[in-house]
Amino acid sequence: MSDPNGPRALLRRIRAWLIVFVVCLVLSGATAFPLVTELRLLDAALDGWAAPVAELLPGLAEWIGRVEEGVRSADEQAPYLLYGTDWLAFAHLVIAVAFHGPYRDPVRNIWVIEFGMIACVGIIPLALICGPLRGIPFWWSVIDMSFGVIGILPLLRVRRLIKRLEALSPVQSGRP
Repeated sequence: MSDPNGPRALLRRIRAWLIVFVVCLVLSGATAFPLVTELRLLDAALDGWAAPVAELLPGLAEWIGRVEEGVRSADEQAPYLLYGTDWLAFAHLVIAVAFHGPYRDPVRNIWVIEFGMIACVGIIPLALICGPLRGIPFWWSVIDMSFGVIGILPLLRVRRLIKRLEALSPVQSGRP
C-alpha cells in the first residue's frame, strides 16, 4: 500500500490539479475566438429559453444585449478590433503551455505556479481600474475579478503540495 503523503501521491495530486487548471485556462481562452457567435447565442437565449434568467436579472440581460450589439457592430464595421480578442485567446493558450514545466518537474518549476498566482491577483486591480475607464458595470468587474479569486485557489493548493514534495525530496530541487 502506497503512502498517501509520499512523493508519488503528492506528484499525482499536483498533476491532477494542474490538469484541471490548464483545462479551465484553455477553455476560457478558447471562448474568446468565437465571441460574436457566443454573444449572439447568449442574447438569443436570454430572449428565448433563458427568459426567466433575464426577468430575474434584467441588468444582466440589458448588458449582454448591449455587448452583443457592440461586438456585432465592431465585427461588421471594424473586424480588426476583434483581433485583440484573438490575441487574448492566444495568450491564454500560451500561458497554459507554460504549466507543462510544473507538470514535468514541479519543484524546479514552482516559479510558474507563483507567476500564475501573481497574474490571478493582478486581475483585481486591472478590473477595478480599467472597468470604470471602459464603462463596464461594477457587477461585471466583480465577475471578472472572480476569475482571479477562483484561479488562485488551485494554484495555492498546488504550491503547498509542491512545497511538501520539496521537503520530502530536497535532492530533486537542486539543493544540497
